[in-house]
Amino acid sequence: MSFGERVKSFGMTNMLIENDLDGIENRFDISLRENGEPTSTAKEIEETYFPQFEEALRKEANYMAKNYQLFYFLEKTIRNQISGMLEDTHGEKWWNDKVISQHIVGEVKKRIQREREAGITPRSMEPLDYTNFGELGEIIKSNWSLFASVFSNVKAVEKVMFNLNTLRNPIAHCSMLAEDEKLRLEISLRDWFRLGE
Repeated sequence: MSFGERVKSFGMTNMLIENDLDGIENRFDISLRENGEPTSTAKEIEETYFPQFEEALRKEANYMAKNYQLFYFLEKTIRNQISGMLEDTHGEKWWNDKVISQHIVGEVKKRIQREREAGITPRSMEPLDYTNFGELGEIIKSNWSLFASVFSNVKAVEKVMFNLNTLRNPIAHCSMLAEDEKLRLEISLRDWFRLGE
């Protein structure tokens, strides 16, 4: 097994264990991990503001936080993998090296400009962090000659990315993820990591 495969396997195993622990914590309303303790500032916010929200809403948010974490891990992993492979092949300036479609580059420029005009802290210095999930799939497809060395089938990548993008919407837009969709997320995560086998 290559180093990259070992890293992926380690990451996937950790995510699955963490997800199982999250389920146990939610089911029994307990905390099994020390790092689950909030910082003093976070604790102060919890004590001051959380009680002002309905208990059902607080439980719902706690449940959804775990799904958000899973998706965060996955999306960051995909971005890092894309960036790493393109940098290894095209060098540090790969974003400006006509590797990415001009449509995606243009959309990213608009998003960066909107953030600047809003006067908020930029989310990142990396343009790839301004792409949406669908665009990440397009980047993989349009550079398939490179990514074919990692993923088994372009159609499988498209299908998994489509499923993940669909599942991302309720997570990103503060809607409850139905139990079936939570299971679909877990299966899609496994499918993603299976693409590299």
